[in-house]
Amino acid sequence: MKRSQLRRGAAALFLAAALPLPLAATAVAAPAPSAVAATPAVAATATRLTLPAPTGPYAVGRDTLHLTDPRRRDPWVPAAGARELMVSLYYPAHRGTGGARAPYMTTEEARLLLEGDKLTGVVAPEVLAGTRTHARTGARPIGGRHPLVVLSPGFTLNRATLSLLAEELTSRGYVVALLDHAYESFGTTFPGGRTLTCVACRAVESAPESTARKLMAKVATGRAADIRFVLDTLTGRGDGASTQTGHGQGAPARRYAGLVDPRRIGVAGHSIGGNSAASAMAADRRIRAGVNMDGTFFAPVPPGGLDGRPFLLLGSLDGHSPAAEDTTWLRDWRRLDGWKRWLTVRDAGHFTFIDIPVLGAQLGVTDPTAPLPGKRSGEITRDYVGAFFDWHLRGLPEPVLEGPTPDNPEVLFQRP
Repeated sequence: MKRSQLRRGAAALFLAAALPLPLAATAVAAPAPSAVAATPAVAATATRLTLPAPTGPYAVGRDTLHLTDPRRRDPWVPAAGARELMVSLYYPAHRGTGGARAPYMTTEEARLLLEGDKLTGVVAPEVLAGTRTHARTGARPIGGRHPLVVLSPGFTLNRATLSLLAEELTSRGYVVALLDHAYESFGTTFPGGRTLTCVACRAVESAPESTARKLMAKVATGRAADIRFVLDTLTGRGDGASTQTGHGQGAPARRYAGLVDPRRIGVAGHSIGGNSAASAMAADRRIRAGVNMDGTFFAPVPPGGLDGRPFLLLGSLDGHSPAAEDTTWLRDWRRLDGWKRWLTVRDAGHFTFIDIPVLGAQLGVTDPTAPLPGKRSGEITRDYVGAFFDWHLRGLPEPVLEGPTPDNPEVLFQRP
């Protein structure tokens, strides 16, 4: 695999890689810089970006948790001490309760994301940070126990880029833990005025190709350990320190254990987060189902599979068809030993499965190398990932996963 392909850029915001970046998330080559020619000058725009409204019957509540795992030192900055995570914790809520809409991300997080993607002056940080969400802080939870889905974002990306999927799943009745892994994004704001930057990115960028691939595998397996720690914490089994930063300072994250059904746990992620989903399943039998959205398997699925548990591959046709240069999907598809689907989407790009194209479309900006409309990008991700978890965690029949449908002509079922 060529070095230029390993080093695909992380989130060329609103353009899905309009400018090439040197940080690896997949094995698919980045589009040419000429894509930026279609970019309007949007830095001073008054446009108010908004996430699509969730389709489920429940309102969405959200809290923000700061978790610290005392059993592990940070793998990228050992001198920092214990491993830290920021978690957006979503839960089904009663309509008409709660306070303000939850923020999308901080302005500093938005600034660092845009700076990292060489888009300073193209989109104002305040525009991105001000994206309108549908979750509300302090909303009253719906009683009972709900299935839990843990989401992990792509390399360099802030957790906010999976907000559309998180809100959608929550509206259907899931508790969703959306993670930021310390030192693995361009910028993540932690309590106490700290904004941590991407030390892992710099390590990957400076390494030769063979070492960079090993470092990306380290990202996946390290995130798998993060996911297992979050599961322990949210099911009341963990001993890690936690604080709530959304409201109610100092209350433990374990207070949400009563909302979580520990027998119905799923995990999904974009790019390296999707690889991490498989790695977490391999390490933890509590996880019943997983999804990889367009992520190279730097850390392979074990040769013996995932003990018959279901797994969904959802990716771009160009990047992750059976004949694509990224051969890790074909290798690991053969290892998956339970219910499985391999879906590819026509006209999709690496960032089709996150918020970026949906928000970009609202600014009139698209990536000519990935012409699938932003609205359809969000609908396909929402419908197929939601259907997968509805089937495997809630037992609801989902014909959309049985084969091609006239309503979704872009989605191809691969049967290698």
